[in-house]
Amino acid sequence: MLRQAGVAVVLALIALGSASAAHADDVRGSQRQVLRTLDLPGAWRISEGRGVTVAVLDSGVDPDHRDLVGSVTEGRDFTRGANPPGADPLRLHGTYMASLIAGHGHGPGRADGVIGVAPRARVLSVRVILEDEEPGFRKFNTAPRFENVVAEGIRYAVDQGADVINMSISKELATREERAAIRYAISRGVVLVAAAGNDGAGKPDSTGYAPYSYPAAFPGVVSVAAVDRGLRRASFSNRNPSVLVAAPGVDILGAGPGDEYWVGRGTSQATALVSGVAALIKAKYPKMSPGLVAQALTAGAIRQPTGGYDTGMGFGVVNAPRALAEAARISRHTFTAQGAGSHDPARPLGGGAEPVRVIHRDQNKIALYGGVAGIAGLGVLASLTGIVVLVGRGRSRDSPGNGSGGRSATTAEPPVTAP
Repeated sequence: MLRQAGVAVVLALIALGSASAAHADDVRGSQRQVLRTLDLPGAWRISEGRGVTVAVLDSGVDPDHRDLVGSVTEGRDFTRGANPPGADPLRLHGTYMASLIAGHGHGPGRADGVIGVAPRARVLSVRVILEDEEPGFRKFNTAPRFENVVAEGIRYAVDQGADVINMSISKELATREERAAIRYAISRGVVLVAAAGNDGAGKPDSTGYAPYSYPAAFPGVVSVAAVDRGLRRASFSNRNPSVLVAAPGVDILGAGPGDEYWVGRGTSQATALVSGVAALIKAKYPKMSPGLVAQALTAGAIRQPTGGYDTGMGFGVVNAPRALAEAARISRHTFTAQGAGSHDPARPLGGGAEPVRVIHRDQNKIALYGGVAGIAGLGVLASLTGIVVLVGRGRSRDSPGNGSGGRSATTAEPPVTAP
């Protein structure tokens, strides 16, 4: 796993192996299981992500990779100044994630290379992390000026028109600036998807859960866990109540810089796949709010846990056509409160309830209704007394010594004999 100290941004990537020697048709064949799990051929009959921009907040994206060329806009680099002058960014992890989201393949009919979940979507590359092989890695993680790069990247992506923000990154501590940036994105209708993290293999902490990771654990963010080839929670995937859905995250093939191909495992890959499905939904229903997109993802999930939810896989494994079908069903609804009494998202909830104020006391009515209630109570008491007396008399007549021998009287019919 690639881990940053200091700012503690964690690339949700467990293992990475070069597959650059693979033929392009082998690449597409290696994607077959993921395509089948998400049921993408069925989803592409409805949406391919056209018109949607997915911001990839990561280590940068190679815009010249043959499976991404023409689909990438290079945005701002918030890590500028961490690397020494002349050091080029590696852009490995970011390119990998972008290809899973919006790779369009290449060659005749684009039948070769990596095909992403939303092949017609555009990618906005926003660099907010360094990979640990880069010379400025230590400086980036210790300099205070880089502490809020994720929050700054979110706001930048929103202002540049992103519809979905993919964050295949995680960190251990939340900041107020990140929370505010996420609230800002949601208020603008932007769907945020983030990795649940890769610390799930260890023993649970005192709460019984794996550590929380941010920004995935912020309310409003789609937190994504990883499943293995058997669609079971991957051993490394975090398990805690922030997890919303899961997606394949083991032995996932994607593109790397310089027309290479890589295989890896982690909640990063699962997050990118879910961001692609969110892009399919937003392309078909561009005005759908982030909350409703999340509902479509959860309601359309397959392999739902017993009871409907667990902290390892959330509501189940995302399925693209089922999510689109649920989106069609709820597309005319809204999660946005309107009117004078709606809550301002910039203000915290709570604050205590005011005491109930009595505006007017009508003493005459209070006395009247009190008297009626008293009379009714006396009537009930009298009725109960009468019932007790009658029951007592009935028992006296049926007692031994009154000729009944203590048994109820019965009428015996004469026996019937055969003629």
